[in-house]
Amino acid sequence: MDPTDGDDEEEFGLSRNYFLAKEIGSVSGRKSARKLSDIALVDEQVLRAAVPEIVPKHEKETASLLKSYKDLYSKWLFELRCGFGLLIYGFGSKKILLEDFASSALTDFGVIVINGYLPSVNIKQVVITIAEVLWDQLKTKRKCSTGSKPKHPFSSQSTEDLFLFLDGQLPNENDCFVCIVIHNIDGPALRDSESQQYLARIACCSHVRMIASIDHVNAPLLWDKKMVHTQFNWCWYHVPTFAPYKAEGIFFPLILASGGNAQTTKTALVVLESLTPNAQSVFKILAEHQLANEKEEGMPVNTLYTKCRERFLVSSQVTLNSHLTEFKDHELVKTRRHSEGQDCLYIPLASEVLEKLLQELV
Repeated sequence: MDPTDGDDEEEFGLSRNYFLAKEIGSVSGRKSARKLSDIALVDEQVLRAAVPEIVPKHEKETASLLKSYKDLYSKWLFELRCGFGLLIYGFGSKKILLEDFASSALTDFGVIVINGYLPSVNIKQVVITIAEVLWDQLKTKRKCSTGSKPKHPFSSQSTEDLFLFLDGQLPNENDCFVCIVIHNIDGPALRDSESQQYLARIACCSHVRMIASIDHVNAPLLWDKKMVHTQFNWCWYHVPTFAPYKAEGIFFPLILASGGNAQTTKTALVVLESLTPNAQSVFKILAEHQLANEKEEGMPVNTLYTKCRERFLVSSQVTLNSHLTEFKDHELVKTRRHSEGQDCLYIPLASEVLEKLLQELV
């Protein structure tokens, strides 16, 4: 037997694997043929009516799992007393779990529940409510003299004054604090930077303890190192419940349902998120121009190319054309002839849809 046969066979295997990898890469690199109009959507009312008809599964196992987490309550309470915050994550709704913990283990303290999954949350009103609950708690425990009253109602005080009260020093107040339970601190109404900064300031007040749940995979990106370790001071707990998101999902448009502008935004967002960051930025430039010049027939290709070059999004007209081809294939961008004979680009979406899309496309 020729000893070189083994080497030839190994070399043949390597070369075969190389061309096989190139073939797979060329297939995966092909453009998607999906279009925005190809997404088949059901009427939202029909879909929401069908959801309650789904037969729940594994109810006994889910209930048993929730019951097993009760063993953590004493540890959670101890960590809250020590000044830590609790961050609960894992698959499934944590609403029932957190409210059971609050009703059974936090009976000696004031508790405020914030539903972060709601479309809007008034942070200033939250701070006022915390101050009022803390004041009532101090009076109940006789840690304030009976004749001592706030000079002004909390609702008329500035946010800074409220924070000074929540973080103030009172005699024998070491075990006097208000617990804030936030369902979905990563919810749509709270995930902006300003809201998170306010929540971080609330969490680090000496008379406040925070318990929150998260569900979005990128939720930790909302905070920097100081917020996580100094202000929120999180203790992380993985407690999957596998419970359905009944309350949390009621305010979200269903992705498989047609619901007018809200759903158009959702489907367009699905397409855009599959593109590269540079392509998304090019789309943003076009969308911002269209919103600022609603009476114009569109944006000339040369103008778009100039703005993209200024922001270092494309290096040549060829690169821009590849992005535009992707947009046109998905019917996100169309071309029409300007009255002066120039080809202009426009997005076939309503202004309110574009505004919402730019907010969602981070």
